[in-house]
Amino acid sequence: MGTLAKQVIWITGAGSGIGEAAALTLAAAGATVVLTGRRREMLESVADRIAAAGGTAIVEPGDLTSATNVQKIAQSIVSKLGRLDVLVNNAGVNIRDRSTAALTPEGVDELISTNLSATFYCVTSVLPIFRSQGGGLMIHTASWLGRYNHKLAGAGYSAAKQAVLAMSHSINMEEFGNNIRSCAVCPGEVATPVLEKRPVPVPQEEKDRMLQPQDLADIILMICQLPSRICMNEILVSPTWNRMFLSQEQSGLVAERPGA
Repeated sequence: MGTLAKQVIWITGAGSGIGEAAALTLAAAGATVVLTGRRREMLESVADRIAAAGGTAIVEPGDLTSATNVQKIAQSIVSKLGRLDVLVNNAGVNIRDRSTAALTPEGVDELISTNLSATFYCVTSVLPIFRSQGGGLMIHTASWLGRYNHKLAGAGYSAAKQAVLAMSHSINMEEFGNNIRSCAVCPGEVATPVLEKRPVPVPQEEKDRMLQPQDLADIILMICQLPSRICMNEILVSPTWNRMFLSQEQSGLVAERPGA
């Protein structure tokens, strides 16, 4: 029996990248995983792989930028499975036109609605469930760039991720008496499909030196396995070859022309 047997874990952004790796890893540890994202076919592909390996996965697709959708999914999980133990709050996005020279109101809306509002909607939907159960765990995919400013991320993404950190720490301050724990995981560069939205293409040799989705999945598994008396408030993790430590000019991370 796996270390997470009888645990029900809701994973957002589960169709690719960190969410996909986390779903496969947590299911292999015995958890029943609920997979949410916008694209059903990607979620079903992950669920099929979990089932083939002997695990249990349920697909609950939906647009998390709708508070109504989020609430319906949370209620569906409890209705079908009877409980919810962990939220892996992982859905996120960045855009190509992220510099202040190129950012539009529509771009701001996309960044904030997905990276912050949707994250908060998931929190507000699970808090009543956790309180009624006597506890629960939230793990939020934040960012190194939410902790340390860098032109790479753009103002909108950085603002949203810094807000996610503040949200997570505030949850611990307000909900510790209800045995509710919140952890913000702040990774440096991770080789996921979101890199395709970078203004400057990332060479494969640089991707190979980054954190990999499985690295984050292993960290998420570790957090889930901690006893409830332990609250891991925040984890800041980076590749050993951390391009954030280079100067803007040395790194080649940022396009030379604003909005390029």
